[in-house]
Amino acid sequence: MVIADISGYTRYLLDTELEHSQDVLADLMETVVAGLGSVLTINRLEGDAAFAYMLGSGIEPSMLLDAIEQTYFAFRARLRDITQATTCECNACRLIPSLDLKFVSHSGRFVRNLVAGSEELTGTDVVIVHRLLKNTVREDLGLGAYSLLTEACVNALGLDPGILGMAEHRESYDDVGEVLTYIQDLDIAWQRVQERQRVFVVPADAEFEFVAELPASVAVAWDFTTDPRKRLLWLTDFSEIDQSNPGGRRGPGTTNHCVHGRGSMTEEILDWHPFQYFTQRVDLPMLGSCIQTYEYKPIGEDTTEWRIRLQRLRGRQRLVWQLMRPMMSKNLSEKSEALARVLQERGAAES
Repeated sequence: MVIADISGYTRYLLDTELEHSQDVLADLMETVVAGLGSVLTINRLEGDAAFAYMLGSGIEPSMLLDAIEQTYFAFRARLRDITQATTCECNACRLIPSLDLKFVSHSGRFVRNLVAGSEELTGTDVVIVHRLLKNTVREDLGLGAYSLLTEACVNALGLDPGILGMAEHRESYDDVGEVLTYIQDLDIAWQRVQERQRVFVVPADAEFEFVAELPASVAVAWDFTTDPRKRLLWLTDFSEIDQSNPGGRRGPGTTNHCVHGRGSMTEEILDWHPFQYFTQRVDLPMLGSCIQTYEYKPIGEDTTEWRIRLQRLRGRQRLVWQLMRPMMSKNLSEKSEALARVLQERGAAES
């Protein structure tokens, strides 16, 4: 269960014009819902907060953490864009930079009921995740923008909070007792993304570009092409993908050792922008070390344009590539068709 809560909104509401402040809240909540809703199910809006959940024990840690981060990044970008675009001097516009966003995530059990046509989640763990909205993180750690994960959530995801740089923090409540949590500073994550060197193969610098349409949303297409377990569903010539993730989360520095037949290859992620693109260094048989960018763009609600670009080659590599290109192109076509079939079967099963 995840709650995204706009921090500072009560004070903002008291100090601003009601008509303008409601317009700003609606705009920002649309951004939050679009971000979280790409991976989680939105249960309901709770004023200046959105309550969402995921079902099942096989929750993929990178997908959840990436969804939280990307939602926060979109929120920050929207705040910046609104501030820069407006010339209005009213308090509602002037005080927009005072708003921020926090997330509370917890793993547990709940019951889903249909009440007056709306889905309601009930249970002790639902109470816990809502209690945690009122916490001492700002007072104790000085953070306004953060992601709080309970110990139960961290354990369910198989994360190592120490390696991921999360601070240990405890909260105590009269009704639910003490709750051990781990805190990620989202403002630092935002600053790092702004400063991180981009590694992206643009079309003008590509030796080769492959394009396919996948019958799934961007989030689902991303999941099935980055999660090793799901990749094995359509990479049928691979017998194993051994992934090394610092702290249990994919990102720059993650390596994959892929075994196929008697051969193998190694992939290293160099740049990671979830649901947009990632770039990796791949050691291909005969060709050696190459840089590839995988880009994802939505075409409607349930179709994704998937582009794979190989960085321009030189010397011996280019000569070898000219010989390998027909085979590689055919191989990519077959794999993308297999992926499309898997995604279609998934969609049919869910419907």
